[in-house]
Amino acid sequence: MVEKVITLENIPLLDFLGTENENIRQIAAAFPKSKIVSRGNEIRIQGRAPEIIRINDVLNMLLQHFNRFGQVTPENVKEYIDLEGVPFEEDRKNDVIVFGNKGLAIKPKSANQRKLVDAAFKNDLVFALGPAGTGKTYIAVALAVRALKNREVKRIIITRPAVEAGENLGFLPGDLQEKLDPYLRPIYDALGDMVPPEKLKFYQENRVIEIAPLAYMRGRTLNDAFVLLDEAQNTTREQIKMFLTRMGPNSKVIINGDQSQVDLPSKQKSGLREALRVLKDVKGIGVVQLSGKDVIRHKLVKSIIAAYDTDELQKEQFKHEHNSQKGQNGD
Repeated sequence: MVEKVITLENIPLLDFLGTENENIRQIAAAFPKSKIVSRGNEIRIQGRAPEIIRINDVLNMLLQHFNRFGQVTPENVKEYIDLEGVPFEEDRKNDVIVFGNKGLAIKPKSANQRKLVDAAFKNDLVFALGPAGTGKTYIAVALAVRALKNREVKRIIITRPAVEAGENLGFLPGDLQEKLDPYLRPIYDALGDMVPPEKLKFYQENRVIEIAPLAYMRGRTLNDAFVLLDEAQNTTREQIKMFLTRMGPNSKVIINGDQSQVDLPSKQKSGLREALRVLKDVKGIGVVQLSGKDVIRHKLVKSIIAAYDTDELQKEQFKHEHNSQKGQNGD
């Protein structure tokens, strides 16, 4: 038998352990061959070495999650247990996409995030679809940084359409780049977790990492690059076709989008939806659908997404019933 003690320092115990230690009890239930006891700010684990290492992996990922999001829910615990719920292997580092700043191990945190990673390894073009908070952008940026660090590509290009979510860019202060920076902030935040500040500044100044509006891609051929198109649901048919035809030799492309959050004018069709329809039979293209179950933001985000999905279904049902009634009345 081996014993390991983990001390929780400067962490609100209720937010991490859960009500009545619910999170720890869930981990104990998943590893019945080991004994896990929480007393004060200490977690004591007793058992065989391989299983203790797996429990330690789960707890470390939960600590990383807590440091990033400020809370651990029972749903988070289940997701991390599922990731570690395979026979123990010495080479667990294969789960890590990249090691970020201060040794942070960046891994997929749900089954669908893992599917996205696998799809990116197998295909040169991948569509990652799903609601806000499912980690589409974060995982895609991690894959791009990994490819650059491993010298699989020479540069990273990250782009998105300059479409406002109910706001007008023209009324914002500053030049075009300053106007666009708030829309690119999620990308900067992700890169900030993975690349040291001075190195990131060097990469940007030397165009090793380029972050730019989609319009800047016109006329270019993107060779030896990992390219990410974010918020693709806000592209037009012409824009996404232009982007797709920029792919050059030794390029990897991930296209992210949330089809439920299209900010285009009501009469304009989403280029993302059009591309998925046109390219559905083309081989060599991966499509990964993430859902509310993959959301790793505040626990309320899942409930918000579910509520909006229910509302949309009800609207569609009402519209269908209304049209059927009109048809029966001969209108």
